[in-house]
Amino acid sequence: MNERKKHVAETALKLFQEKGIQHTSIQDIVKAASISKGTFYNYFSSKNDCVAEILEDLRYEASQRRIAAQIGKARNDRTIFIEQIAIFIKLQEEKHLYRLFEAILHSNEADLKKLVLKHRVHDMEWLTQRLIEVRGESVRPYAFEGVVLFTGMMQHTLFVHRYTNSSYHLETVIDILLSYLEDILKKMERDQHLLLNDGAIQQFRSQVEHRTITKKDVLSYAESFDVAHFYEEQKDLFDAILEELQKERIRKAVLLPLLKPFQASAQDTTMEDTVQTFINMIWYYVHSY
Repeated sequence: MNERKKHVAETALKLFQEKGIQHTSIQDIVKAASISKGTFYNYFSSKNDCVAEILEDLRYEASQRRIAAQIGKARNDRTIFIEQIAIFIKLQEEKHLYRLFEAILHSNEADLKKLVLKHRVHDMEWLTQRLIEVRGESVRPYAFEGVVLFTGMMQHTLFVHRYTNSSYHLETVIDILLSYLEDILKKMERDQHLLLNDGAIQQFRSQVEHRTITKKDVLSYAESFDVAHFYEEQKDLFDAILEELQKERIRKAVLLPLLKPFQASAQDTTMEDTVQTFINMIWYYVHSY
């Protein structure tokens, strides 16, 4: 982002924080930035595009700082991991972006809400990969859920600190919460129990990334089942689901009641996660077409 464009974006950000996005007009931005409307539209196609650029610039800057922190250091260096987590939080605090995020999530701007969620998920994916690098491959099955728990603890801990205007050392907070997560991961590995199954995580990612699930996707996934190992009632349910999916007009009133008993039929078996993913795909497909 060049300097003039950056000046306009920073001016817009300040107005968004002061007045809220919905109550800030493009005219407000051009007046505060001392530019013409034509100049604004040379840089941004809309107000929402301006917000998107602000968020993307934040992600790019955080990425560059994180890469710089990693150079010459071991990928499993826990201290560097803590420093990298702190980089993104400090950038948000320097620019008071948490106010912007909250304003967006409480607004009626569906596209901006999706954008904020997308940025949060991207950071969660980065945290997941780095957690695996730091803790080892054994945590991979539990890493994303661990990051969900970690980011929740971090968000609410920092919220209380800000609300009470308490002083705190960010790296120390991260270090302590990361140690909590490490204990949780040990228990998850020991018990081999997840609150979020793979199907739910994949559906969450699909919805945030706005990847459309098609009938072809659902039917292709159905081919992965080894129906030879289904018992009679289970096979009847599976066949009924496929028969309904293959109709030109899917009858939701017929299809949806079949999903729960099919899910129950795979409970506590090796197919449980596969069946859950299949059911999640069907649910997402029939509610989006």
